Amino acid sequence: MVLRWVIWAPRTGISPPSVSEHALWVGVIGWLASSLQGSLTLGIIPANPSTGSSLTSAGTIAPALAWPVLGCLTVHALGQISYPGPRRIRRQAVLAVRHIRDFLPRRLALTTAAIFVSAAAAIARTATLPAFAAVAPTRVSDGQYNYYNGGGDGRIPGADAAGWLGGALLLLAGGTWLVLWLISSRRQLESLDAADNAVLRTIAMNRLLRTVSTVAAGLGVIAGNFAARPDPSTGDPSWTNPAGLAGTAVLLVMWWWRPPRLAAAELGVRNRPAAGLAPGRQHPAARLVRSLGALLGLAAAVPLLAGVCLAQALMAAVSSGFAGFVAMMAASVLVVITAGELLLQRNYGTPEAPRRWPRQPVGPALLSTAVLALLVFLVVLIVTALGQGRLAACPDWVPAALLTAGVCVIALPALFTARLRQGVAGPQTGLDAALRAITVHRVVRTVAATLTAQAGILLLTQSNAWAAVLGRTAFGETNPAATFWGPAVAAGAILCVVATVIAVIPVGILAGRAPAPLPRKGVSA
Repeated sequence: MVLRWVIWAPRTGISPPSVSEHALWVGVIGWLASSLQGSLTLGIIPANPSTGSSLTSAGTIAPALAWPVLGCLTVHALGQISYPGPRRIRRQAVLAVRHIRDFLPRRLALTTAAIFVSAAAAIARTATLPAFAAVAPTRVSDGQYNYYNGGGDGRIPGADAAGWLGGALLLLAGGTWLVLWLISSRRQLESLDAADNAVLRTIAMNRLLRTVSTVAAGLGVIAGNFAARPDPSTGDPSWTNPAGLAGTAVLLVMWWWRPPRLAAAELGVRNRPAAGLAPGRQHPAARLVRSLGALLGLAAAVPLLAGVCLAQALMAAVSSGFAGFVAMMAASVLVVITAGELLLQRNYGTPEAPRRWPRQPVGPALLSTAVLALLVFLVVLIVTALGQGRLAACPDWVPAALLTAGVCVIALPALFTARLRQGVAGPQTGLDAALRAITVHRVVRTVAATLTAQAGILLLTQSNAWAAVLGRTAFGETNPAATFWGPAVAAGAILCVVATVIAVIPVGILAGRAPAPLPRKGVSA
């Protein structure tokens, strides 16, 4: 329903821009559905059973692997099925037979095949590993003044783990081939010519192969995590998983590997150019603001790239390390937005150009989302504080509140810079107002995603506080020694997914579709 709503835009109808946006959302939703984070400990027997559920039986392993594998494939299949059928009285027949190889991106396909082979090799190695039992954690003294922790996690037989992982990899490979066939055999779209239809199929295959490559690499990481676990009976608790670094490299490469662009969705000779601009050309200021979108993604990934060092320092500094991680990502994005506005003024701002403010800097949907995110965060913060007070626990909600408030403070310079910078002169009417609206949209989007993510993290990490307020027995939980509460954890996971979706909401205001600015009177600073 969401994809049909995207492609059947009420104003533009089935057009090249709406088709291109449809392909983008298929990739985004498919990527969100492909996370294997919950399957990372597959086959690992926890030393302390009260810390959480283990993935050691068919009833727990099968859903953990089936959801991401079948989820991403289903999303991409629905992306092709959701295209509308022909509506014209006369249909144009295409006699040429379409094959997968006609639209398949060659280099990406070879890279995906290499990733699948590497994951299969890692899983095959796992099949040769023996099982060992878990040893309960203990605190051992060396007889003087030093203490160290003993015990460790166990694991199931390697053949069992390899069977599940290998089955998931085979299912992923077979499903990928079926979706590729569906992409190639889907009927032509009437709004596009033959060349654009071919490019659209290549775009769909690109997004599919990038997603399944990360899933295959994730299966290899799970196999590497299983193989790296040491036998706790040997007394050596240290271990590393080199496959995790390889999986991160695959993730970054697939983020970088962009699909081709649909020519009919861009300004060019085939479309009507904007007034005052040469065909295929945009104002340099518009190109600068548009290029900041990719830079914002890199800015958000800075804490992830420096994960080990930053995470350890953050965990030592504050008790809520995940909240600090989210705050650092948001702060990096907001700093880049502010720097972009300063660079825009330095390169293209002129004192003679009027400062034009858009009539509606933030769309109603995004504004409503931001208000709801603030209310949800405040409710979660208050309930968590009450629950921790009843448990007489450390007030871990305080760092989350301070970090979130810090993000809101860092957002103010970006908003003030967008409001007070010099105007940008250009042949397009409303160009300066559109550029300011894009900046405000990005700031509000970042703050809304941060508020939602922080609320989700509080629910995930402080679920016992919610149990203390609402009571476990009301939801079927009767074990007071449990360290987490299922309903709060589930709600936190949903909020984190929603925060990810909010963070990638595209800017709908482009320089070529600028909103009408306010009259000049009363808007000059």
